[in-house]
Amino acid sequence: MDNNTNVEMSGKVCKCHHHKIMMIAVLLIGVVALVGNLGWLSPMAVGIIWPILLIIGAASKLMGCKCCSK
Repeated sequence: MDNNTNVEMSGKVCKCHHHKIMMIAVLLIGVVALVGNLGWLSPMAVGIIWPILLIIGAASKLMGCKCCSK
């Protein structure tokens, strides 16, 4: 590991924060669906929010990881 990254590697498990973004996006999609089903958000808002969260999560995974590509 070089000194330019603030990444902790423990064995073969990377502890970068951006590795968790997809699970956070899935969790937020679930929360949005629940709030929409409870009637706290309009169906139109739910229909706009969940694809945005999915796109953010997928884009972060596609960008790759500098710490894991060594």
